[in-house]
Amino acid sequence: MKKGKVTGIGGLFFKTANPSETKDWYKNHLGFNTDDWGCTFWWKDEHGNKCSTQWSPFAKDTTYFEPSKKDFMFNYRVENLVELLEQLKKDGVTVIDKIEEYDYGKFGWIVDLDGNKIELWEPKDASFL
Repeated sequence: MKKGKVTGIGGLFFKTANPSETKDWYKNHLGFNTDDWGCTFWWKDEHGNKCSTQWSPFAKDTTYFEPSKKDFMFNYRVENLVELLEQLKKDGVTVIDKIEEYDYGKFGWIVDLDGNKIELWEPKDASFL
């Protein structure tokens, strides 16, 4: 079984008092191409495959980052999500026992040693093409 690994940053998610105004500010001042979810940055990996990184402001009262009490959450792009979560669990890492699957990839979550919830994403970037 091939062990999974992180291949890059999948997204940066953070809480803000007003997500709509925050998206507008970044659009107007920094040129972000924002939509309802935030902004998707497109890039190519070392093999020329089209990939994405998501930037998303969340409402201050979101529960999506729980059990973390932090105002941010990182999303890392990974290979072999299921195998990686199994190995992390064996290594004593706190794994949130669920995997969600969508047309654009699989998601799993862990908690790091500082109590930060980390989202792991095995993307299907081709679904965005």
